[in-house]
Amino acid sequence: MDVNFRKIDIDQFDEDVLLETELYDADPRDPAQVTEEAKARAATVRGSLSKGDITGALTTVLENAPYGPYVEEAKTLTLQTLLTILNSTKSAEIANIVKSLDQDKHDTLMKYLYKGMAMPGWGDVSGSVLLGWHEKLTEVAGIGCIVRVMTDRRTV
Repeated sequence: MDVNFRKIDIDQFDEDVLLETELYDADPRDPAQVTEEAKARAATVRGSLSKGDITGALTTVLENAPYGPYVEEAKTLTLQTLLTILNSTKSAEIANIVKSLDQDKHDTLMKYLYKGMAMPGWGDVSGSVLLGWHEKLTEVAGIGCIVRVMTDRRTV
């Protein structure tokens, strides 16, 4: 009995296959430009943190977040920068900081929180920090923020 037919990828013969690249528009910027912008943002965030401006640092890192398949280095650098901000924030200040952000930044922050939670061993941040931010963000932005993040195809 021949069972090799089970190893054939039948999707390669289908003309109507939906590719991941067709689900959303890729970041229109050049990948090298996106990486340079992420490095510049990281330097700006370090300066803001040294001055104690956590809200400004968070706003800076959440603007123009890199997305798409070809900017992995910029995504990683932006996540590391965000985790630095999250680690350096006192838990009593989180609610006021989150309230100062607009809806788009709420959604982007939630994406980064989920990405941080998906890291093996949670990376450089403890689980309590990410869950604390998630709790405060959900209180301010509501459940709609979670739904928008889960249904958005553009991953950070």
